Amino acid sequence: MKSDLFASENLAQPAAAPGMTLQNAKSVKYTVNGEMLARQGSMVAFRGNLQFERKGQGIGGMLKRAVTGEGLALMSVRGQGEAWFAHQAGNCFIVDFEPGDSLTVNGRNVLCFDPTLSYEIKMLKGAGMTGGGLFNSLFTGTGKLALVCDGHPIIIPVTAQNPVYVDTDAVVGWSARLETGLHRSQSVGSMIRGGSGEAVQLMLRGEGFVIVRPSEVTETAAAH
Repeated sequence: MKSDLFASENLAQPAAAPGMTLQNAKSVKYTVNGEMLARQGSMVAFRGNLQFERKGQGIGGMLKRAVTGEGLALMSVRGQGEAWFAHQAGNCFIVDFEPGDSLTVNGRNVLCFDPTLSYEIKMLKGAGMTGGGLFNSLFTGTGKLALVCDGHPIIIPVTAQNPVYVDTDAVVGWSARLETGLHRSQSVGSMIRGGSGEAVQLMLRGEGFVIVRPSEVTETAAAH
């Protein structure tokens, strides 16, 4: 059988080493030799001797998602084998943490990660539900984290002299050392996404960067 479908870039290749790699722009391949963690429902295929277990629904087993404040449930994958992960055909990126690195990430953008990484749920002070319910996860340690993003992300440098204001529905993550706060603007509200009235943006100040997705549509809205 012949087809462009069987082009070499589409074929799953044998694993060279344990851990995660990009299968393509829309999916991540993880060669499991022990354990790894992923968002529930993101596994699209696997082979080998793997067991999937839902993580507990307590605070340690959940990542919080912005806007709704709902929990993003995790699952652990144990054993030896290969698994592929994706989410709504979003673009996938792998972040390699070295000692001392830390990154604050919106839970909805987490795809999977090494068990050597630790995460702690943070809530942006003063955000509440009106400010997007900004529950985010602070990732630290060494290892790899796979992120998924609607479209191609925008990386904006942040400096002490030039703070950046981000739509709370569009933010993916930011340097953990940045100072954060909420900025309310009456005038901007009528110009962003056709809205009206008061708008709330996430303000970031300091030295670092912020990751923004070029889409403000929430998953709940997209599902409808």
